[in-house]
Amino acid sequence: MSENILIIGAVAVGPKAGCRFKRLRQDANVTLIDQDEIISYGGCGIPYFISGDVSDESELRSTSFHMVRDERFFQDDKGVIALPATKAVKIDRKNKAVRVESRDGKEKDLSYDKLVIGVGTKPRELNIPGTSLKNVYSVGNLHDAIQIKKMVTSGKVEKAVVIGAGFIGLEMAESLADMWQIETSVVEYCDQIMPGFVSKNLSRMARHRMEEEGVSFYLGESVEAIEGTNAVESVKTNKRSLSADLVIMAVGIGPNTDLAKEAGLEIAPGGFIVVNDHMQTSDPDIYAGGDCVQILNLVTGKPGYFPLGSMANRQGRVIGTNLAGGNAVFKGAVGSFVVKTFDMALAGAGLSVESALKEGFDAVGIQVSQFDRAHFYPEKEIIYLELVVDRKTRRVLGIQGFGAENSGMFARVNAVASILQYHPTVDAISNLELAYSPPFASAMDIINALGNAAENFLDGRYMPMELDEFEVCWEKRDKDDCVYLDCRAYADARVFEEKYPEIWKSIPHNELAQRIDEVPKGKKLVLICNTGVRSYEAQINLRVHGFEDTVSVGAGVAGLKQSGMDFETDKTE
Repeated sequence: MSENILIIGAVAVGPKAGCRFKRLRQDANVTLIDQDEIISYGGCGIPYFISGDVSDESELRSTSFHMVRDERFFQDDKGVIALPATKAVKIDRKNKAVRVESRDGKEKDLSYDKLVIGVGTKPRELNIPGTSLKNVYSVGNLHDAIQIKKMVTSGKVEKAVVIGAGFIGLEMAESLADMWQIETSVVEYCDQIMPGFVSKNLSRMARHRMEEEGVSFYLGESVEAIEGTNAVESVKTNKRSLSADLVIMAVGIGPNTDLAKEAGLEIAPGGFIVVNDHMQTSDPDIYAGGDCVQILNLVTGKPGYFPLGSMANRQGRVIGTNLAGGNAVFKGAVGSFVVKTFDMALAGAGLSVESALKEGFDAVGIQVSQFDRAHFYPEKEIIYLELVVDRKTRRVLGIQGFGAENSGMFARVNAVASILQYHPTVDAISNLELAYSPPFASAMDIINALGNAAENFLDGRYMPMELDEFEVCWEKRDKDDCVYLDCRAYADARVFEEKYPEIWKSIPHNELAQRIDEVPKGKKLVLICNTGVRSYEAQINLRVHGFEDTVSVGAGVAGLKQSGMDFETDKTE
C-alpha cells in the first residue's frame, strides 16, 4: 500500500518538503492543504509587489520559468495533490488523521502515515483601539498586499504610518515612499531602527538614508490608538498625532502553533514547536519546519527563532529527504539577514553587541569603513562593517554592515556568516581567504581589515571612538578639554581649523613625525580622517611619543556624514 504524506501549510516549507519527497519516492501519495485560496507564494516579495518593483502578484506565485504554482501545477508537474481553502481543524495522533474543513464548510478526515506542519506565523497585534478600522493592514498575506496595492495605485493614499521599524516596517516604508511618493512616517517604540539586530551607529546610517528619501521616523514613541470613524484618519502616539490614510502594522510576528499545541506536541516557551535536527517533533511521525519552529542558535548554543523564507526552504528539503527514509539534518542557524533601504542595504549575521551582552558575553563592536574595491578602480563605494567580538576569548560573535546595494557589502557579511557556527576568532577573520581582483575587492579586503582592527583593539593598540561617542563629545566641545587632530590633507581640514581654531588642529598623518612638537600636550586627542586608516596610523605614532590619551574615529568623516551627523555646522551661529 502506498505511503500517505499529509502536509499542513502550502506556502514555503510545505511545498518544498512535499516536492522533495515526491522526487525521491514517486510511488507515495503527497497531499498539501492550506486554509488560504492562494498557495506557494514568495511572501518576502510582498513589499516589492506593493512598491511596483514586482508588477503583478502572479509573479510571486510563479516559478523561474513562469509557471504559476497552483493546484494544477502541483498535480501535473509535481504529482502532488494540493487542496487550497482547506483548513486543518484537529490532529488525531492516535488514529493518524487530520480533521479538515473544505471551502464548502464540510468536514472530513484525511489519514496520514507521516505528517508535516508548516503553518508559518501570524502577525502580532497591538492591544490598542482602532486596529479593526478600514485601511489598517498587517501585511500578513497576499490578500492584504493586493488591497494595499489597489489603494496606492488609485492615488487614495497621501499619508501612511508604519508602526514598527523592523524588517517589514522598513521594507514597507520604502515601498510606499519610493515609487508612490506617499508621505510616510515610521513609529518605533525603541530608540533606533532594527533594534537588537544592528548597532545604533549602523541603524543611524540606514535611517538617515531613508530620511533623505522623505521617510520620517519617530523613535522612542509608543502608539496609543489608531483613530477614525470607519477608516483610519490618524495615529496617536504618546507624543503626537499623525494623519494617515493607511496604516501598516509591523510590530512583529508569532508562531501559528495552536493546532500543534492542541495535538499535545511539545511546545517551547514563546509558542514555538520543538523539533530535533531531523525536523521531527516530539511525535516521530510528525515533522515541522519554517516560521513555526524553534531551532538551535549556532552562535549561542541555545534555542533560537529565525523566521526567514530561505531557512524554511532549506528545512523543507531536509524534511522531504527524511520522509523518504534519509538521514538529513538541520543543525541550526546564525540568523543572517539583509534589508534594502532604497539604494542602500543593511545586513548582518550572528549577534549584535546588544544581543551579545544580553547573552552574557563580554562583547564589543569594532567598526571599519573602506572601499569595496581597489582604491584606484574608478567604480567603488565605501562600505561600513562592524565585527562583534568577545573580549575574553577573542571569539567572533557576529557581523553587521551598511552599504550600497551593489557594493558587495552583503557578500562580506555572508562570508563571515558561513563560518560563525565554527566559532572563529578575530585572527581567523584577519586571515580569511577571499577572492581578489581590483574590480571586485581590495588586496587587503575590508573583511581582513575588520579582523585586523578587532585584533589591534583587543591587543591594546587601537582605541576607537564610535560615531555616537563623537557626537556627544562634539556637542560638549566648548566644555571638554579635547583637541580634534585632523589627519587628512590640509585642503580637507582647513575649513574646520579656520572655523574652530581653538580645538581643531590640522596635521596630515605623513607630516606628524616632523611636526610632533605642534601636538597639544595634556589634552585628549580625537584623531580623525576620512575612513579611519590615517587616524589609526597617527594613534600609533603618537603613542611612541608619549601621547596615551587618544581615540581614533573609526568610521571617519565618511561615517559621520553617512549617519547624518551635522558636525560641520556650528549650531550657535
